[in-house]
Amino acid sequence: MESKVFTGKTVEEAVAVALKEFRVLREEVEIEVLAEPKSGLFGLLGSRDAAVKVTKIEKPSKNVVAIEFLEKICEQMGVVVTIEVDEKGDYTYLSMKGEHLGVLIGRRGETLDALQYLLNLAVNKQTGEKPHIILDVEGYRDKRRQTLERLAQNLAKKARRTQRSIVLEPMNPQERRIIHTSLQENPYVYTASEGEEPYRKVVIILK
Repeated sequence: MESKVFTGKTVEEAVAVALKEFRVLREEVEIEVLAEPKSGLFGLLGSRDAAVKVTKIEKPSKNVVAIEFLEKICEQMGVVVTIEVDEKGDYTYLSMKGEHLGVLIGRRGETLDALQYLLNLAVNKQTGEKPHIILDVEGYRDKRRQTLERLAQNLAKKARRTQRSIVLEPMNPQERRIIHTSLQENPYVYTASEGEEPYRKVVIILK
């Protein structure tokens, strides 16, 4: 942590100098008063400026915060995991591996999605960053993506065969995006979303 001693006619003046030099807010530093200001005889002899030691508080990295958050949650749930981190552009992918981790996935990934949401909130609160963390368990996200892609193609064929639009069950934004992407080049159908979160659905419509 970076520390430095600053002086001023008052403690507040010394602190203001420190904040300006470090380019931080007051809550981002620790302040230790080393000496209070002292007026000397006739305002001259024996006078002393205030002195403060100001230390910048280093914020933990988003990955450290995320891993500690997950380990604490998993400990409370009674599961043992190892966590792998992968950075791709603006996104951080955290993959949890271990035994009996179905409890972290839940029905159609609902528990995993909720955990991912809370994880991003926790990281944002502790670091001030707006993270883009994708949480996965034993490759579930990729398996779910493949399942949704197959579903999209099969339902597109059904829509063409029956000459009717097909409304899918409510999905989260990530899963809806998979359906849209899978069918965006389809020559016979197009997709749209309707409804309000968390019940927003994809509709497969004949061209």
